[in-house]
Amino acid sequence: MKKFRNLNHNVTFSLIVAFIIGSIIITALGENVFRVFGILISGAFDGSLKFGTTLQFFVPLFLTAIAFAVSTKVDINNIGVEGSLLLGAIAAAVTGAYVTGLSPIFHISLALIIAIVVGAAWAYIPAILKIKLNVNEITVTILLNYVALYFTSFLVMGPFSADVGAPRTMTILDSARIGTFLSPSKANYGIIIAIVVYFIILFIFSKTTFGYKITNSGLNSKFSFFVGINSKRMRIIGMLISGAIGGLAGGIEVLGVYGFYLYGFSFNTAFDGMLISLIAKNNLKKIPVIAFFIAALKSGALSMARYTDIPKSTIDMLISIFILLVAMDGIYEVIKNMVIRKKEREEAKC
Repeated sequence: MKKFRNLNHNVTFSLIVAFIIGSIIITALGENVFRVFGILISGAFDGSLKFGTTLQFFVPLFLTAIAFAVSTKVDINNIGVEGSLLLGAIAAAVTGAYVTGLSPIFHISLALIIAIVVGAAWAYIPAILKIKLNVNEITVTILLNYVALYFTSFLVMGPFSADVGAPRTMTILDSARIGTFLSPSKANYGIIIAIVVYFIILFIFSKTTFGYKITNSGLNSKFSFFVGINSKRMRIIGMLISGAIGGLAGGIEVLGVYGFYLYGFSFNTAFDGMLISLIAKNNLKKIPVIAFFIAALKSGALSMARYTDIPKSTIDMLISIFILLVAMDGIYEVIKNMVIRKKEREEAKC
């Protein structure tokens, strides 16, 4: 409970500092701070299009944050969630465009299952290298992201190209489309899938023996071995779950938002998800709130850039500052100690 309170205090303090810095920058650019932040908030929540866009941004950030958090449970930092997302996306796009004769429920399910399998298979590579050969997973996953990016670009510009102006695959069939709501936004019912997956993961890691085995394998693999847990297998399973969630995120983006695989559509979505998980200290219960907050900032930034002279990159910078401040736990300990010493000096004077 104490850890939760400390995290809340850290996040609140970081948020305040980030917005103070943002206010200084906005004022320096000649804009009214209250007007800009008002536009930022209304741009995220005012009307179907804007709120729908916030929900659209939320789903992939939410899922990729969960994917990274799950990998940390087995003491492996899966920086390669982006690769799973890209490969899962193109797998879903190809399935949605070329598999015919299925009803919507079966077509959507098949496309998402294939995206999940492909995403998990991609995560298996760094997992087996880490577990069997003790190869540094951060190096492997970062490099594999480039492999996934260039491989999908080859597919989208070659065998599965739609031969149109922008490099993309053929448009998926209507039977593979995930329905949308809050028209004219691209918010879609993939958010329900994301929420269901979240509660399943939360239940597994907090209520089941299986989740305990996975977590304990990451915390202390030697102890797990002595109590009869196959820690190597559990850690690999944890990475497979992580990659599967990343692949699912890519599949939902294709089937629910774009309707095809568009080259460059992700723009490092999974890295943002990873940062969200780090802000939450990889705590699954904190991830939804922080993911929604970041999604709202990104959505509101579109309106801010449209109606003010403040570029969208300013919000990206504030998010980066926010993340940096949250990660610097030492700052809060220094401030806390300063306050304590000040109180002690005042009490000594009395």
